[in-house]
Amino acid sequence: MSIAWEKIPIFAGLKPEALSFLTSKAKELVAAKGEIIVREGEVGNKLFVIRSGEVRVWKGKKNASQLEIARLTSGDFFGEMCILETLPRAANVEGVVDSELCSLSSISFYQFYQSMPDQYSILVLNIARDLSRRLRRLDEAFAAMG
Repeated sequence: MSIAWEKIPIFAGLKPEALSFLTSKAKELVAAKGEIIVREGEVGNKLFVIRSGEVRVWKGKKNASQLEIARLTSGDFFGEMCILETLPRAANVEGVVDSELCSLSSISFYQFYQSMPDQYSILVLNIARDLSRRLRRLDEAFAAMG
């Protein structure tokens, strides 16, 4: 069963009309176990939200040296870097199990900003908070290695 949009942390605090706007723009997809959803180095313009399932984020070559960065599950998101800046994908994301995802394009984010700037600000702040938590976890992991 997939998680409801209002239960997803990056959408916390958004008004029902903002959630309705975003869900109307979202594209649903299923990623099979082992499927590469995004590839490191490719150009991307979508943020993905995990409705159910699990993905792993990793860098490197598929069968050579891989560095797993994170495992993400229901309610988590990835691909935000391509929404916030126009650079290629920073890592690979692969389905660990069959997963239900929704994607939002950078155009949808811009339309959201144009139509509901106050709600857009809440969404961007929620994304920034989550990125800060992720960075803190990586910092702690690197510190533990030394």
